[in-house]
This record gives sequence, structure tokens and C-alpha cells, in this order.
Amino acid sequence: MQSTEILSKFGPKLNGTLPGPKAKHIVEEDDRLISPSYTRSYPMVAKRGRGMRVEDVDGNEFLDFAAGIAVTSTGHCHPEVVAAIQRQAAELIHISGTDFYYESLVTLAERLSAVAPMPGPHRFYYGNSGAEAVECALKIARYHTQRQNVIAFFGAFHGRTMGALSLTASKPQQRRRFSPLMPGVTHVRYPYAYRGCSGGPQEEEKFALGCARYIEEKLFKTTLPPEEVAAIFIEPIQGEGGYVVAPDIFMQELRRICDKYGILLVADEVQSGAGRTGKWWAIEHSGVAPDIVCMAKGIASGMPLGICMTRAEIMDWKPGSHASTFGGNPISIAAALATMDVLEREGIANAAVLGEQMMNRLRAWPARHSIVGDVRGRGLMIGIEIVKDQASREVAGPWRDRIVELAFERGLLILGCGETSIRLAPPLIANEHEAAIALDILEECISLVETEQLATNSLASSAV
Repeated sequence: MQSTEILSKFGPKLNGTLPGPKAKHIVEEDDRLISPSYTRSYPMVAKRGRGMRVEDVDGNEFLDFAAGIAVTSTGHCHPEVVAAIQRQAAELIHISGTDFYYESLVTLAERLSAVAPMPGPHRFYYGNSGAEAVECALKIARYHTQRQNVIAFFGAFHGRTMGALSLTASKPQQRRRFSPLMPGVTHVRYPYAYRGCSGGPQEEEKFALGCARYIEEKLFKTTLPPEEVAAIFIEPIQGEGGYVVAPDIFMQELRRICDKYGILLVADEVQSGAGRTGKWWAIEHSGVAPDIVCMAKGIASGMPLGICMTRAEIMDWKPGSHASTFGGNPISIAAALATMDVLEREGIANAAVLGEQMMNRLRAWPARHSIVGDVRGRGLMIGIEIVKDQASREVAGPWRDRIVELAFERGLLILGCGETSIRLAPPLIANEHEAAIALDILEECISLVETEQLATNSLASSAV
């Protein structure tokens, strides 16, 4: 446990029962006025953020290990990012890169080209979000290859616009009552080892290879002609699907299949990119070079920016084929350039070191906590799978949700992912004290849920 001095400096600061009176009122008004399609895990009403901390409208200060869904990569309102935004806002807010030129479009492209996970030269398309980056990748894959079909994975989340939604296969509610979706998408199994095999590393590798080879050995020989497949879309680490890491051997096998049949490999790095895994791109851990990369979220520290990066020869479409009025606006690009400065100077290296420190502690949790089934991740993209029973691995979504709620009540902001997992995705500037405090709180919440379930089971047994 942390000392009182460290807790006072780095820990949450709560001044009453949550939610407070102002938060309650705003939540009530939100329920009346805002789209009910939004998903909220708990009633945290943010007012301001600084670094690792978020203050709500009632003056409570929370330790943020969600980072706005892995977006505020440099922390909240990093002074360098704020200064870049302010300077640019006073100079030029909008002119539209669709119809005019401005220098920062080129500057950011050059910076990103220098850290690309595939050989150059490269070309770039600017949009406003991850879904837009995916839509661009989808269109350019069809345009360049002149093929109509694509492959995606169960558990994937690529966005909610209609093309991206057609690739998404994470939760049924995301697709319910929106059919017909875009035709030509085939979903296959993601190498989710914890849900696919019960053996050790050798069995997991065999399972991963089987998932990849199913595409070539079954799909291509029965229902999907390979010469009609434009692209395979893959999250190197599934985000919404449960923070599931694709084994290196799986990614390498996908690359082999794509090369053999002239298929483009698209890495959706919207959540896993921008240094979150301790490298610029999660796919770099596997040694695999993609053809297209989709990025957003952490690349601009909270400003709306989605980018599609391709090998230059792939982006061969003609003027008018695709564009965005606001994509790559000068303020978002200024934020991205400042973000890259911070990440290259300290954030990426810190993600690698601090992530490993956290994993060293977390690896012991399945032995210490009966409801922790699996711990996985890379860098500061860590998933903790909650189960009812380690032997059966039965999902425990309500227990996971209870842990997330209890963490909020103690001043820690985290989110769930997948059916039954918790995601830890703090800003990449987090320090070891903040990480230790967050894990202390989270472990306390897990222990409380274990105690609650023991009491519930005891009552049920007594009733019988």
C-alpha cells in the first residue's frame, strides 16, 4: 500500500457521496436531452482535467485510468498540447484541406511517415475519427484492388458508421436494427486464446495458427474466392473485444496469406496505436508490416483526428473519390504534432516500462483472486478478464460491471471491454505511484466482489 503522503499527492480526492448534487442534476438533464444510444458506466460528470486527474462538477478528483477511451495519451490538457492549440487557434482554424493547401498537412504526414510500421514512401488521408479512417481504408482497398470482399474478425470493433459497422462484430446491439449492412464482409475467428484453448504456449500457438489457416484452407476453398478479397482488417490488439492480443505467429501467417493472394493487410491501430503498447504501433511487436494503418484516438490527445496511412502506390484514387471538409483541420494537426513530441520524448518509453511493472504485479492476480481468469496486454493497454470460475471460465459481466462501479466510488476511472473484461488504458504519462494506487484500488474492488459473491452463495445454500 502507498504511504499517506503519496496517496495525498497522487491519489483520488473525494469530498462526499458520489454522485454529488450537481452531477445528479446534470445526469437527469442529460437523460432528458441527450441521445440514449450513449453508453455510460457510472455518473461521472467531468468539469476539468489535468494530467492524470479529472475533476467533476462537485469538486471530486478522480485518478484516470481510462483516458477518455485511450484518447488522452499525453494526459489531460498537457501544457505543450494546450499551447499548440492556442497558437494555432489564433492563426488559422479552418480552410479545408479538401480544397486548399496548408503546410501542417505535409508536416504531420512527414512526421508519421518517419515512424510508419511499413516501408515508404507513404500517403495520408485525414478525417475526424477512427471510424472515418476505417471507412477510408475500406474504400481505398476496394478501389485499388478492384475487388469487392473483405475479411474481418469476430470481436472486432472498427466503428459505427455503416461501412465500419459492417466490419464490427463486437456486440449485437451495435448492429441491431441497422441491416442491411454493407455486403461483402466475412467474419472469422480471432485468436482469443483464453476462450479458444486451455493448454499452454504450444497449444495457444497451434490454436492461433489454426485461426489464420482457416481463411486459406477452408474459407478460400468453399465460399470466398481469394482473388475477390480486397483486404483483411485486423486489430493487432482487439479493443472493444476485450483487450485481446493477437499472437505474433498469427499476424505473420496473415501477412503470408495476404502476400500469396494479393490481399491488403489493414491494421486498425485506432486504440492500440500512438505509442500505447510501448511501440508506435502494436503491429510492430509482431514484426509484420501492414499495407494500410488506421489511427485516431491518442494521436491528437483528444482533438478530433482520424488518419489513414498507406503505402504510396495503394492510394491511387482520383480527385473527388474521397474527402472530408473538417478532416485534418489545422488545430487538430497542431495538437497531433505536439502530441508526437511528448510521446517521442517520454510517453512511448514510459508505456513500455510502466506497463511491464504493472503486468509484473497483475500476473499474480489469478493465483490470488478466484474471479480473475486472465491478465494480458502490452504496454499500457492491459486487460483483466473476470470469470465466475477459473476452471469453467464462465463469463461474469455483471461482476465486472460491479468492479468498475466500485472503482468509481473510490475515485478510480476505468472501463470494461468485451463480455467480461476490465481495460486499463491510462495516459502514457502515468507514473509508478499512480499505477500502484490504481492497482491497490482495483484489487480492493475485486476482493469486495469476491466477498459479495461468497455471501450470496452462502445465503443461497442456506435457503436450500
